[in-house]
Amino acid sequence: MAEIIHPHDRFLKALLSNPATAGTLLRERLPREVVEVLSSDPPELVEGSFVDEELCAHLTDRLYRVKTVTGRAVLLYVLIEHKSSPDAHIGWQLLKYMVEALKQWERENPEWVRLPAIIPFVFYHGATVWRIPNEFLALVDAEEGWHPYLLNFRFTVLDLGQIDDRHLSRQPSLRAWLLAAKYATRDGQQIQVKELLVEALVEIPAEDFRFLMRYVVETYRSYDEPTVREIIRRVRPEEEEKMMSIFAQDMITKGRQEGRQEGRQEEAAYMLLKQMRRKFGQTPDWVTEKIKAASLELIETWSDNFVFANSVDEVFSS
Repeated sequence: MAEIIHPHDRFLKALLSNPATAGTLLRERLPREVVEVLSSDPPELVEGSFVDEELCAHLTDRLYRVKTVTGRAVLLYVLIEHKSSPDAHIGWQLLKYMVEALKQWERENPEWVRLPAIIPFVFYHGATVWRIPNEFLALVDAEEGWHPYLLNFRFTVLDLGQIDDRHLSRQPSLRAWLLAAKYATRDGQQIQVKELLVEALVEIPAEDFRFLMRYVVETYRSYDEPTVREIIRRVRPEEEEKMMSIFAQDMITKGRQEGRQEGRQEEAAYMLLKQMRRKFGQTPDWVTEKIKAASLELIETWSDNFVFANSVDEVFSS
C-alpha cells in the first residue's frame, strides 16, 4: 500500500493503533447487541490493510480481533472515511475489504470449520451529514421479494458531526482526539470551538498534545500562527517555543495547500455547472454566481444532491 502522507490518515491510524483507545471507541459506539457480549480484554490489532491502493488518499482501515464472553473470536473492521461528503459506494468497498480480511484469515487457519464474524464499523468525520443507507442491499438492483436470497449486511456509521461536542466520549483523552477530528473538516466552525478544544487538550498527556497540535496546524485552515501559539501557551506554556519552531515548516506548507484548495474549488464548481447544464439545460446567472462563490465542501454537497435531483432547486436543497 502507498505511504500514508495525508494528515487525516496519520491522525486516525495513530488513534486506532492504541488497542485501549480503540476498544473504548468501539464499546461506546457499536450496537448494544454486539457490545454486551464482548469480553473485557482489549482488542488485538491484526496487521495488514485491505483498502485499495487507489483509495488510500481518503480511506484508511484497521482490523481488530476481539474475544467474546462465549469464547468466540470476532473481527471488527474499522473503515475510516474522511472525505468531505459521504460515499454512496461504501457498502461495496466494505464487502471487498471484508472478503480480503477473510482470505487472510483463511491462509492463517487452513483447517477452519467456521469463519469468524466480521462487524464493519465506519468512522466518518466529513463536513456533511451522512445519509447513505447503512446496509449493503441498498446498492443492489433487485426486486424486494428477492432480498431474503441475496447477500446483505449492515454496518455501523459513527458520524462525529451528529454528536454533541461534550458527548463524543466518556473518556477525556479520547474525547480530545474525536473533537480534533470532528472540526478538522469544518473550516467555518473552527474558531468557535477553540475554547472547547483548549479545555479538552488540557486533559491529555504531553505526547498526545504534541501529536494533536501538529494535526491542528496541518488541517485547521482557520487557525493562523497567533491562534496556534495561544493554544499552546494556554495548555503547555513550557513547550511554546519548541513546538512553534517545529511547526514553522508545517505553517508554510499549509499556506501552499490553501492555495491548492482554491484551485480544487474552482475545478469542482466548473464540473458541477457543466453537469447541471447537461442535465437541466442553460442555468440562470444566479446559479453560476451561487456555485462559484461557494466553498469546496458546499459544492461537494450539491454534487451529491445533483445525482438524485430532478430540478435545479433540488440541487441546492438541504
